[in-house]
Amino acid sequence: MSQYTTQMDAARKGIVTPQIEIVAKKEQMPVEELIKLVAEGKVVICANKLHTSLDPEGIGSMLRTKINVNLGVSRDCKDYDIEMKKVMSAIKLGAEAIMDLSSHGDTRPFRQKLTHECPAMIGTVPVYDSVIHYQRDLATLTAKDFIEVVRLHAMDGVDFITLHCGITRKTIEQIRKHKRKMNLVSRGGSLIFAWMSMTGEENPFYEYYDEILDICEQYDVTISLGDACRPGCLADATDVCQIEELVRLGELTKRAWEHNVQVMVEGPGHVPLHQVAANMEVQKSICMGAPFYVLGPLVTDIAPGYDHITGAIGGAVAAMHGAAFLCYVTPAEHLALPNVDDVKQGIIASKIAAHAADIAKGIKGAREIDDRMAKARRNLDWDTQFACALDADTARAIRDDRSPEDDHSDTCSMCGKFCAVRSMNKALAGEYIDIL
Repeated sequence: MSQYTTQMDAARKGIVTPQIEIVAKKEQMPVEELIKLVAEGKVVICANKLHTSLDPEGIGSMLRTKINVNLGVSRDCKDYDIEMKKVMSAIKLGAEAIMDLSSHGDTRPFRQKLTHECPAMIGTVPVYDSVIHYQRDLATLTAKDFIEVVRLHAMDGVDFITLHCGITRKTIEQIRKHKRKMNLVSRGGSLIFAWMSMTGEENPFYEYYDEILDICEQYDVTISLGDACRPGCLADATDVCQIEELVRLGELTKRAWEHNVQVMVEGPGHVPLHQVAANMEVQKSICMGAPFYVLGPLVTDIAPGYDHITGAIGGAVAAMHGAAFLCYVTPAEHLALPNVDDVKQGIIASKIAAHAADIAKGIKGAREIDDRMAKARRNLDWDTQFACALDADTARAIRDDRSPEDDHSDTCSMCGKFCAVRSMNKALAGEYIDIL
């Protein structure tokens, strides 16, 4: 029989699990320091006992900022082979987590394929799957039905699940009273809101939270407390509904920790740039340092087609001020299900944001690759530059497409022999600098 139930339980008992050992090595952090952070709930290691192909990662503001990629089929886009291509592309580009948000067809085989083969953390949102799993309309589902889908996902090896526990019947009155511009934009939150409105019952994920904690403790599933009331436009940012739900999520965090269940807290949403840092500070205070998982945040509402950039701007600021986990945003956000290229663009934008924040926070080893890139650029060493690039294939393709003349192939087609780096290298070496 195991000496511990979850990674948090092990850390509290001073037991060094294989996952803790791997994460400590990746983060260049002493094991003793990491154990303390996991025990306190400030770092989570999402690692379902049944996800045997997992390459563990830690999530916490004092670690490297991690990236999550959302994918999954819908009624209009049903091809699981394409979704698997997205998964492989995401892993190749360095995403640490995949969330399967499938909302059509037989979802279980794809979910099981991910947890059997994928080295990244796997997350899901069980409420999405409930209607699909039972093939019944939302209003006909019972609280027990929802809880059993949570159990099913845990049994399938899912590492973390988003549960919209913080939205209650009180929220229904708040939404009606405060008259937000965008109401609720959380898909899971809107489903729970609709179910409560139609049945007159309390949110089952809130009412039966202790039963869910028992399931999560059994399989070591991390709970990602969903922000049903996240703002969907700048006008709704940091309002009463968002903050009141956050307070409840803080209470639920504490209850989970009492069961040795690991917790992340999800955050906004659409937030003006000048409010991002404040949102991070409020969350850290209310939720006692539990890792913060943010969607973007998007810092303007007017960039459809470019929201990967909007989200990267907000994500960099959020991570610099304490967010630990960035959910990528693609160019297709607000428009369509992302295709393979959208996924790539979204990941690269998020990776840039995460890396920039890690440098700003002084994460150990974060700037080493930038310093290697600087040295390679000084030496006009193109192969090493590509090796340091987040997306070597794109960088190489651009240079190859617009390659310089043969007699100055060490430079690029922008400056040619006017290249400042070339001129300085030659001048400092006492060489003749030929321009024409």
